[in-house]
Amino acid sequence: MKKNIILAAVLGVLLACSSCRSHYVLKGVERSRILIDQRYDATPDAAAAAFLAPYKQEVDSIMSPVVGEIDHYMAAGQPESDLSNLLSDILVWGSKKFNETPDFAVYNMGGIRAAFAKGKITYGDVLEVAPFDNKLCLLTLSGEKVMELFRQIARRGGEGVSHGVELVITRDGILKRARLNGREIDPKTPYRVATLDYLAQGNDGLSAFKDKTGLVSPQDEENNVRFIIMDYFREMQRQGKVVNAKVEGRIVIE
Repeated sequence: MKKNIILAAVLGVLLACSSCRSHYVLKGVERSRILIDQRYDATPDAAAAAFLAPYKQEVDSIMSPVVGEIDHYMAAGQPESDLSNLLSDILVWGSKKFNETPDFAVYNMGGIRAAFAKGKITYGDVLEVAPFDNKLCLLTLSGEKVMELFRQIARRGGEGVSHGVELVITRDGILKRARLNGREIDPKTPYRVATLDYLAQGNDGLSAFKDKTGLVSPQDEENNVRFIIMDYFREMQRQGKVVNAKVEGRIVIE
């Protein structure tokens, strides 16, 4: 009798569990973009606007200050773009505060999350382009590893590289030629590289960075890449210069 009671209890649990199982089956996944434009301003909610008003004033006070000016619309794109060129060159520029003169810099396209419109550039504009808390990293790679890095960049279809880098890649991502400041890469020569700490860890398919030596990457807030970008714009503004950059054949597809 006791065994029958136990068996009945077990069967009850099994039946309860089976009844909890969903009979729904995933047939597919679809997605679309919703354009947020002025249509949504046609019938504003007064209560919501009143609630947000004090926060908007505070946010605007932080985001609206102008840090510089740019002379044309700049966006990121592969294999090379004016914006990725600019940001890579800024990494080289920002290295001077650490008494460093890197041979070249790498800035990943995936880390560039917006474009710069022509005209005044604000704190908020820079934050949109570089929203992550990435820090500037300086490291050393052997020439052999530099070539491995350039092959990985080629496989990805191009990343941001600084002035002086010359890569020729095929449409299917094969590196054909690589030069730095007009010279072939010497496999045995050490090269100093400026990049983001995210990439220095070997992310985004750039695993050659894992073999780095001589790493310098201060974690102070002012070493955040977005602040280095702002400092660059402010410096150009102090000099009365409008920021410019252009595609110049750093990465060419043949």
